[in-house]
Amino acid sequence: MDKSKFRKIYFLSIIVLFLTVLFPVFQLGNKAYPITLGLPFSFFWVIMWIVITFLIVFILHRLDPDKKEE
Repeated sequence: MDKSKFRKIYFLSIIVLFLTVLFPVFQLGNKAYPITLGLPFSFFWVIMWIVITFLIVFILHRLDPDKKEE
């Protein structure tokens, strides 16, 4: 994968994931009920997207063409 394509994928994924916790997309998950994993759904929504963001950034880090393998 070349660098320019990687950068486009990286920035697009980060922007999309960031928008999930901002208004108006957050309104999809801004509910007190149902209780999910013992948390109100709005808390679960934010935590879920933080974990998903971490996983995507981790995968992109592994695919990074600039990363030097030793």
